[in-house]
Amino acid sequence: MSPSEKRNLWIGLTFVSPWLVGFLAFTLFPICASIYLSFCDYDVLTKPVWVGMLNYRYMFTDKIFWKSLYNTFYFTVLSLPLGMVVSLLLAALLNQPVRGKSVFRSIFFLPSLIPVVASSMVWLWILNGNFGILNYALGWFHIKGPQWLADEKWTKPALILMAIWGCGNGVVIYLAALQDVPRSLYESADIDGANGWVKFCHITIPMISPVLYFNLIMGIISSLQVFASAYIMLGGGGPHRSALFYVVYLYQNAFDYRQMGYASAMAWMLFMIILFLTWAATRLTRKLIYYGGE
Repeated sequence: MSPSEKRNLWIGLTFVSPWLVGFLAFTLFPICASIYLSFCDYDVLTKPVWVGMLNYRYMFTDKIFWKSLYNTFYFTVLSLPLGMVVSLLLAALLNQPVRGKSVFRSIFFLPSLIPVVASSMVWLWILNGNFGILNYALGWFHIKGPQWLADEKWTKPALILMAIWGCGNGVVIYLAALQDVPRSLYESADIDGANGWVKFCHITIPMISPVLYFNLIMGIISSLQVFASAYIMLGGGGPHRSALFYVVYLYQNAFDYRQMGYASAMAWMLFMIILFLTWAATRLTRKLIYYGGE
């Protein structure tokens, strides 16, 4: 390198040094530390003690671990497809040439902008079994609403309902994709006599398949890490730990029980689960995704 190139290199490194320091201190070091601590018995207050694979072996005998894993998969299997379908249908409706559609778009996107603590407190009132507005509305149809947050059968459906309510981000992404579908394809289908359902299945879905794939992957990652709303609304997991999700239990082990080594092992196990499901989703859908540039 010439002297001027070396000087430019050092100048560039100087400008990016705050980011490099932040990456090393707050990203790379915690990742490496969590790998080491996952093989240790560590309570934060004393020196870590190497225990090998003990933390990972303990997971297979920890009934609460399996309970939290079941609750998380239950939430993911129901909330993810429901959220994607509802988001896509709302986006299709908002893409129609109707008066005031910008107002409707703002209304559906607004819930996703509300801070999770504020929305959780609002939903605590909505889902109140005795005085909640949801049970009050059900009473108009002579339906006795359940104890949403006090009955173990309804805690997870309640959180799924709240998750679907905040699907505004997905609606915006789908809406942008729908507006990029060439109108000439719909015009050709109209000439051939295709109805709306045929055009939706054979034109709209294939053309927005990359966006569907993107939302699927992001949905898998986010739903398996559900934490804030469940922790705020149900604390330690609700009645009989019916809403004790994986990350909530991980948080409890790390900061309530001070089992930081076990919590680190749980974090890496979650990483492996997400990695496997992401790989599986990619393998299963790679032949169903259409990229216009290919």
